Amino acid sequence: MDLSQYHSLEQNHGGDVCTPAFPAATAVPSNDALVSTFPDSPDSPSPIAADIAGYQAVVSRGLSGVLGIEVIEVSADRVVATMPVNDRSRQPFGVLHGGASMTLAETAASLGAWTGIDAERFAAFALDLNATHVRASREGIVTAVAKRAHRGRRTQVWTVEIHDDAGQLVCIARCTMAIVALGRDQD
Repeated sequence: MDLSQYHSLEQNHGGDVCTPAFPAATAVPSNDALVSTFPDSPDSPSPIAADIAGYQAVVSRGLSGVLGIEVIEVSADRVVATMPVNDRSRQPFGVLHGGASMTLAETAASLGAWTGIDAERFAAFALDLNATHVRASREGIVTAVAKRAHRGRRTQVWTVEIHDDAGQLVCIARCTMAIVALGRDQD
C-alpha cells in the first residue's frame, strides 16, 4: 500500500481508521520493513514484525501519540505497548481515564491485526471494543499486553490486559477487528 492509498483510506473514513495513515511530511516505512506477506490460509504461521521504529512512527500520530503510547513488542500474535498516566491520560478526578485505557487497548490490537495480514490487500478496522476497568491508576506507566484469541479470514479477536507498574490489573479489554479487502467499497 502506498502513501496515496493510506490518505484515501483516511479521507474515506473521516480520519478514523485503524490501519496506519501517515502525514505527508512523514517518511513512510516500506511495507517490507513493517510486515511480511500473510498467506490467505488461516493456518499459516504468523509473521513477526521486523521494525519497532516503524510501528512507533505509526503510533506517534494522532490520539495514540498525544497519549504518549510507546510500542515495545509487535508480532501477529502478541503486542506490548505502554502509556504514561499523566495529565493527558487522566480524567478530572485524577485517575486514568477509561477512554485512554481503551485507546491503548485498541492501538495494541490494531497493530497486531495489521501485522498479521497482507497490508497490500487488506486493512484492519476495530469493529467492537469493550473493556472492564478493574482498578484505578493515578501515576506511573501502564502496560498493555494484547494477545490474539481468534484469527479468521474476515475477523480477528484480541484480548488485552493492562497492568500498572506494580503488576496490578487495571483494565481487561476485548477488541474485534474486521479484516477488509482494499479496493472495494467500505460500508
